[in-house]
Amino acid sequence: MRARASRRGGRVDARGALRLLGVAAFLLAGAGLFDCEPLFVPAATLLVLALGALGWALAGALGARVERSVGVRRAVEGEAVEVRLSARGGPLGLLGATLDDPLVGAPRRLGWRRRERLRVQARFARRGRRELAPPSLRFGDPLGLAAARVDGDGPPASVLVLPRVEPVVGAPRAPRGRGARARRGRGGGFGAAEVELDGLRPAREGTSAARIHWPSLARGAGLMERRLRPEADARPLVALDARLPADEAALDAAVRATASLAVHLARHGGGALLLPGDRRPVPLDADLHGWTAQHVRLALLEGGAAPLPAALSGRRGPLLLVVAHVPARVPRLLLASPSSRRVLIVPGELAGRRAAFAVGGCHGYVLGSVAGERMAA
Repeated sequence: MRARASRRGGRVDARGALRLLGVAAFLLAGAGLFDCEPLFVPAATLLVLALGALGWALAGALGARVERSVGVRRAVEGEAVEVRLSARGGPLGLLGATLDDPLVGAPRRLGWRRRERLRVQARFARRGRRELAPPSLRFGDPLGLAAARVDGDGPPASVLVLPRVEPVVGAPRAPRGRGARARRGRGGGFGAAEVELDGLRPAREGTSAARIHWPSLARGAGLMERRLRPEADARPLVALDARLPADEAALDAAVRATASLAVHLARHGGGALLLPGDRRPVPLDADLHGWTAQHVRLALLEGGAAPLPAALSGRRGPLLLVVAHVPARVPRLLLASPSSRRVLIVPGELAGRRAAFAVGGCHGYVLGSVAGERMAA
């Protein structure tokens, strides 16, 4: 994406030159009023300086142009983004020119050549959409009496900064050996295999013998079949509660942890992601289908919303709830969830508790019996 400087010229700041002209006019008036010829010399000198400074700035800005090219429209937090800038001067070249661009940082003084090319590496510390104003050139005289600014007339560059995906430190690895593939398909190391069975029901015609519950037949209860829950309900679910963030850093850490856990689970057998306001979780597999759209939503997410409790009903797999603050009690979403295993992820740490894993500046704690349990601040 490119931003070009306006061909119509730019704004002129001549306050210093005008003040100097005022002093020159005052001296000329005094010389004429009191017939004091020696005052004509400094008056003329100041007049020449003011007009010369103003002419220097205007001549430098005449025909000047600047271009900027940003290589990407999306970037990740802390990721280097290449930015190319090209500045071209007018009749005086780039003498006395200063390049001002939000991606360069402090204004940069250019040389005397007619054209300059710069290549810089820009980094964005926080997620979100960044609207970058076009670059500009500022031409001024050595005394700083006048300056002409050539502003860009192109559209501002827009860069979407995505939350960084970090490794999960201390997370259980996927099992190996016999049956590893099946266990990974049911949630990997977060324990979801025990929720497959959902009770018994009378056997239907054509039911596979592998699903027949033979102990029921032996007890005289008739031919019964095992009723299994959908595999998606058994997969781990990562949910984000963005209410009451301690500060922007805590919210960013929670978003970063959510993205990291979602990708980690997807690559280790599959999982699901539930963002604030969603009616149902979004499934994620090893190929990360649909992850791009969720990544963008996480980049633009603001605090103040929580997942809908109805979206958690019926899911028996592990629930990993990420919150943007350290709660005093176990969140209600965990208490009301029918999940077989509950994990609370908070920004920072909980005093007096041992974290099961760490990710993105947050720590995860596996909860046992959550009824009435309190969190240590």
